[in-house]
Amino acid sequence: MIPRETISLMQKELQLEWRQKHALGGILLYLVSTIFICYLAFEGAMTAQTWNALFWIIMAFASINLVLKSFSDETAGRKLYLYCLASPASVIFSKIFINTLVMFAMGILGYLLFTVFMGSMVQNPAAWWLVLLAGVAGFAAILTMVSAIAGQTKNNFTLMAVLGFPLILPMILLLIRASAAAIGGSPLATVLPDMLVILLLISIALTLSGILFPYLWRE
Repeated sequence: MIPRETISLMQKELQLEWRQKHALGGILLYLVSTIFICYLAFEGAMTAQTWNALFWIIMAFASINLVLKSFSDETAGRKLYLYCLASPASVIFSKIFINTLVMFAMGILGYLLFTVFMGSMVQNPAAWWLVLLAGVAGFAAILTMVSAIAGQTKNNFTLMAVLGFPLILPMILLLIRASAAAIGGSPLATVLPDMLVILLLISIALTLSGILFPYLWRE
C-alpha cells in the first residue's frame, strides 16, 4: 500500500506537470518530428527490426529529456520546504511513480504515431504492452535517481547524459530483444526470461534509490 505522504507528493507532481505544459509540449514536438523524419527516411524500407530499434531509441532520448527536469526545476526554497515536510523516500518514489505514468502515456503516444506513419508491426499486443510498461518503469527508476544526482551540479544535462546512457543501455538491449519477440508473435512465455531480468534491474534501482537518496537529499 502506498503511504499517504507519497500519494500527496504524487498529486503535487501531477499538478506541476499540468502547469508546465511547455515542457510536455516540447516532448510532444520531439516525438512527432523525430518519428516523421524516420518515416521520411525509411519510407518503403521499414522492417520489423528497424521499427523496434527506432521506437526504443526515440523513447530513451525522450525519457532522458522528460526526467531531466525532475530535480533541475526544483528551487532551493522548494527543496527546503519538501525537506521539512516529507521523508526522502516519499520524495524520490513519488517522482519515480509520476515519471513512470507520464512516460507510459508518452509510450502510448509514440506507438500511435508509429502506427500512423509507419504502421503497426506488433503481432502479440499483450506481450508488447507488458514490455513497454516494464521499460518505462525501468527508465523512470534509473533516470530519476540520476536526475537527483545531476540536479546537485550546474551542468546537470551533461552529467545526466554521461551517467544516464551507460546505466540504461542494458535495459535498452533487453527491451529490444523482448519486444522483438512480441513483434514476431512469440508467446508471452518467450518474453518472460527477459522480463524477469528487467524487473530485477528495476528492483535494484528502486532499492538503491531508497538507500542513497536520503544522503543526497540532506545536501
